[in-house]
Amino acid sequence: MTNIRIVPALDTPDLERAAALAQALGDHRLVYGYKVGFALGLAHGLPAVVAALRRFTTRPIIYDHQKAGTDIPDTGSLFAATLAHAGVNEAILFPQAGPATLAAWVDAAAAAGLKVIVGGLMTHAAYQVSEGGFLADEGILSMYRLAMDKGVRAFVVPLTKPEQVRRIMDVLRAGGRTELYSPGFGKQGGDPSLVGFLENLNLIVGRSLLAAPDPMGYVEELERKEWRA
Repeated sequence: MTNIRIVPALDTPDLERAAALAQALGDHRLVYGYKVGFALGLAHGLPAVVAALRRFTTRPIIYDHQKAGTDIPDTGSLFAATLAHAGVNEAILFPQAGPATLAAWVDAAAAAGLKVIVGGLMTHAAYQVSEGGFLADEGILSMYRLAMDKGVRAFVVPLTKPEQVRRIMDVLRAGGRTELYSPGFGKQGGDPSLVGFLENLNLIVGRSLLAAPDPMGYVEELERKEWRA
């Protein structure tokens, strides 16, 4: 596994707490960017959230609506324009509403100048049909395949399901070099050493980092992990 960086996930409605974490870490060499979720966005408005974080970092601000891409195709342009106006740099989409929504939302985000990140598989149990969930396994693979066909080269893959991620990577490697964003580390028990076949990995770190009394010490400990070698 090579080129691993982290993305602090600011999944809290407390803007002061999120800004304090950005202040503590700033543009640390291990930090790729900061992920903002719906809690901050809905509680404070994205322009205010981005402005607060920009006081301390120049790294990309990634918006994860948890989950965007589940509406009709026509609303993609409204979503993209809202993010771009707020100063967001990257958008995570989980296009569970089908291929027409996937195509329209990817195009809208790209037209608005946003980097597009697409996911299909989530970290938790009972998500896909084979594990007792609602979404067809092949349908999930299709989200990645169709996004790749649309020119997307950044994807979400969960640390908690390494075998399923192998299947996803078999699909994505046909498109060449990819950049990956992986949730599931820390509280969810995802182990980066089990996905050592991944490269260009941005490790999404949420609750464990937010709860750390010394965020810089937490990050420096991650730098020493064997799986970063």
